[in-house]
Amino acid sequence: MSAVLVESGLDAGAIWHFGEPNQEQRALAAGTAWADLSHRAVITISGADRTKWLNDMMTQELATIPKGAWTQTLLLDAQGHIEQHLFLVDDGESIWIHTESAKAQELISYLNKMKFMLDVAVQDRTADFAVLRAPGAPDSIGGPYALVPRSELSEVVNAFSAAGYTQVGTWALEAERIAAGRARILLETDHKSIPNELGFLHTAVHMNKGCYRGQETVAKVFNLGHPPRRLVLLHLDGTMVHMPEHGAKVVFEGKEIGFIGSMSRHYELGPIALALIKRTVPIDATLDIDGVYATQEVLVPAE
Repeated sequence: MSAVLVESGLDAGAIWHFGEPNQEQRALAAGTAWADLSHRAVITISGADRTKWLNDMMTQELATIPKGAWTQTLLLDAQGHIEQHLFLVDDGESIWIHTESAKAQELISYLNKMKFMLDVAVQDRTADFAVLRAPGAPDSIGGPYALVPRSELSEVVNAFSAAGYTQVGTWALEAERIAAGRARILLETDHKSIPNELGFLHTAVHMNKGCYRGQETVAKVFNLGHPPRRLVLLHLDGTMVHMPEHGAKVVFEGKEIGFIGSMSRHYELGPIALALIKRTVPIDATLDIDGVYATQEVLVPAE
């Protein structure tokens, strides 16, 4: 079957699946699959001051990340709300970032405003480089990732095909992400999301690094209390006909207690979703999403 494309949303224009999403998910789990993520934005930061400069703004400790190792980080506002979610690697000459295309220009504009007199240069390289989810066992941030010059993309695709790797679409990638409980900006986040709610502590946030914008909120909630909401993995009633849509209300005892972020049909788990709900909702509660019932799997502890 030919490729079926994503019609709308963050992955619009990307390949959704090739007709056998369950087989694609199995190949992804086995490490024998790859995916074209060239709809994502690619940004580079070069210059001698790049690492310290970016490290001072971001939640992750970037100064100690080995060259060539991918990591993830967040950019917060002054109140600790999530503004950007970046995946990046330093090749020794430049820091390469890939992120949601919908957030790219906002990020570039902010970074350019923060350069001052430092030796840094920010470039949008999306037209020149494509992001791939490379073959290999899934890692903790959704990779392994590879950046390929667009002029060489067809050669890489042919090499993957010759090696027997299976190309998969975003259905497989999203099912794997949701099952792993990894939040995605603009889906599991809203205007008041903080890292503590979404399982980002110790994965995209280094808890012992120096100051960054929004750190006070992250530290205060971590040390003195609990976040007002928590990310959960929902296992949905498999008898439903249609999956709930992004933003669908999650209801408990007749009251709205959260919203659906992402949803997919997983080859082993069946219909699953990530939702952000009030922390005080009992973890054994059965929840209602537009008449579809769901049980919770804890991702962020309630206590």
